[in-house]
Amino acid sequence: MWKKLVIGNDHAALALKNEIMDYLKGKGYEVINVGTDSPESFPYPISGYRAAKMVASGEADAGILICGTGLGISLAANKVNGIRCCVCSEPYTARMSRQHNNANMLAFGARVVGLDLAKMIVDEWLATEFEGGRHQVRVDMIMEIEQKQSLEAADKETGRVN
Repeated sequence: MWKKLVIGNDHAALALKNEIMDYLKGKGYEVINVGTDSPESFPYPISGYRAAKMVASGEADAGILICGTGLGISLAANKVNGIRCCVCSEPYTARMSRQHNNANMLAFGARVVGLDLAKMIVDEWLATEFEGGRHQVRVDMIMEIEQKQSLEAADKETGRVN
């Protein structure tokens, strides 16, 4: 399974990010921090994008993102081709995001979940394997949408129209 995780955050999630990083390191994961280490206002799209690019390129096996709600940072990450980032506020969704959607990034909100619940969400997500089968067909469909958008953007850029 995964060994190298990237973690990103904004200012609202600084304390929880630090706790989760320590927790993951204690479990033997290598953790790469691309988020802010300052309580000063920091735009979540920056760390969401940085982390997503590392996962998409293979520099990290998977990623965890934390902002106030988890939503904004996940939206930024999901703009990167190859990323399937799921916002989870409880362990069941974390499990399903892995089993059915092969989510390679997890997001949650520091203003939504506390430390103990965040640990449960992370544990469930990390422990769950993708089932494949009929779910692979659906993940492939998502990837086809990404590919189609990339081709359409390239056509637009070069002046070709389909």
